Amino acid sequence: MAPYGVYDIAANQGWVNVGIDADTAEFAVESIRRWWQRLGKERYPKARTLTITADCGGSNGARVRLWKRELQRFADETGLGVTVAHLPPGTSKWNRIEHRLFAYISQNWRGKPLVSHHVS
Repeated sequence: MAPYGVYDIAANQGWVNVGIDADTAEFAVESIRRWWQRLGKERYPKARTLTITADCGGSNGARVRLWKRELQRFADETGLGVTVAHLPPGTSKWNRIEHRLFAYISQNWRGKPLVSHHVS
């Protein structure tokens, strides 16, 4: 299972999409797309731009061409201008989503086999 989270700084709320395969660039952008469709566009109806902060490695790395291509598709679909600010290597510990969201996910999943997407 691969979680991908969106932490909305303005609303101080997190949203997680859990995939059943792997953490790929397509999955990362699809997670952002789903957040936008389900929460973002209603919460920010006048938005013209979306700023994303991301780690430097993995599926949303600064050099991952598929990530860039999929983000462009998302931008074209939504009409949003998308800006990505990548955190420097080794600084993901300061990424807000790591502390605000994934620490609690790790604690909740610790020692429990995942048999479905719903964990109480």
